Amino acid sequence: MNRRTKVCIWVIILGLANFLAYTVVYDFIGGEAVNGDVRAEAVAGGPAALHYYLVDSGRKTPVGRGVWMYSAVHSISIWITMGAVLLAMLTLAKDRIVSSMRSSIVRGRTFITILATIVTLISVLLTVRFALRTIEKLLDAQAALGSAPGAL
Repeated sequence: MNRRTKVCIWVIILGLANFLAYTVVYDFIGGEAVNGDVRAEAVAGGPAALHYYLVDSGRKTPVGRGVWMYSAVHSISIWITMGAVLLAMLTLAKDRIVSSMRSSIVRGRTFITILATIVTLISVLLTVRFALRTIEKLLDAQAALGSAPGAL
């Protein structure tokens, strides 16, 4: 087994392990942060503070800031690792795809390049989208906290 194959196999194993960890933790903590919420709320007439919620099928679970941030980062990382897994699989299948597409309209290597570009673009776009949604939630909550009654 050559070095490229070993690297691709490790990327696949680690990417799938990350996805499995995400799934298990998602179930354990009661949802995920990207579709969750951060709110500035007052508790028992006191000053407003940030409250963090995870969402799973419409059910909101209150959690601490650390759990919410972990969930947000892990949700963002899924797109990077799944893109890496798909690219590793494409790399491993490249020779077989190229040899089977010799007489087609699109040559095998061109097809591989197009697929790799699409996978990369989708992975990057979804990673950026999830990161921006997370940042927006945090900034909106901070702004609401600053304008809440009793805020300093």
